[in-house]
Amino acid sequence: MREALRYLNNAKEILKSVPVEDNTYTDVKPVREALGTAYLAILEAINEYLITKKGLTKKELPKSVDAYRNALQRHVAVHNGKLMREFEKLYDALHIAGYYRGLLYDVDMVKDAIKAAKAFIEKIK
Repeated sequence: MREALRYLNNAKEILKSVPVEDNTYTDVKPVREALGTAYLAILEAINEYLITKKGLTKKELPKSVDAYRNALQRHVAVHNGKLMREFEKLYDALHIAGYYRGLLYDVDMVKDAIKAAKAFIEKIK
């Protein structure tokens, strides 16, 4: 999970440079970048799991969010159904609300999303 944690640490580093006023990030662009990077950390964790634990090749890795859902259901959620729900929540928060739409800029919410991403990565080891 080294690469996934590297991505997550990059996301945290991006956030350190963003100005904060009244518990709100005042520059949304780097926050979006950080949340997008945190989402990529989750995908990297899934990729690493599929390669190291399930023997998939890089060519066989999922290429879309639906393919990631299928891979999680087939290889991971069989043993832990909660991971599917967590993946969906993180997809919605990090990728859709945070990165794609730029709706997350409250410091506590962003930090909670990053913590949730780290917890997901730790569970998928």
